[in-house]
Amino acid sequence: MLPPASFPAPGPGDAARHELLQSVVDVARAIFGAAASSVCLLDEEADELVFQAVSGEGEEFLVGRRFPAGRGIAGWVATSGEPMIVDDLSRNTSFDRSLAESTEYVPDALMAAPLISDARVLGVLEVLDPSPQTRSDVRELDLLAMFARQAAAALRVLAAQPGTGGRALEGERREDALQLLGSLERLLRGTG
Repeated sequence: MLPPASFPAPGPGDAARHELLQSVVDVARAIFGAAASSVCLLDEEADELVFQAVSGEGEEFLVGRRFPAGRGIAGWVATSGEPMIVDDLSRNTSFDRSLAESTEYVPDALMAAPLISDARVLGVLEVLDPSPQTRSDVRELDLLAMFARQAAAALRVLAAQPGTGGRALEGERREDALQLLGSLERLLRGTG
């Protein structure tokens, strides 16, 4: 089990982090042909996972919503530090149906991977109702886990960058970040 890492919720001016996380969920959703994708970051002080970015189902209202860090599959992934694929959520005892219902979208299947950086869990990347060809495929779960690790590393780098506090990346930094995201997307799609 990896130790959790508290990651502060973004403030109104934290455009760079929001842009990064939104790109992560948009790319993950596209790559896995999913109905939705989300990133929840751990608020260690409150012992909660907080929706930071959502693509697809729920994107209009889920950002900022919180739930106990130990609940559901996302809670299990955050606690264990291990990725998970579930093809039939109705048969999985870790699935918290009431939590899913509170988000107004109850998936049938999901893939989830921890965001790990410096041996610490920052949060969880979930892909809900991925296309059937990506389900139960260990290679696909490995891709999601790799993508989650890269996203976590980018979050850590962004948090450590002097001069980004509350401002979007500009100039060369922004171009470098966008090129990194593009390269990762091509790698995940198998075209790079």
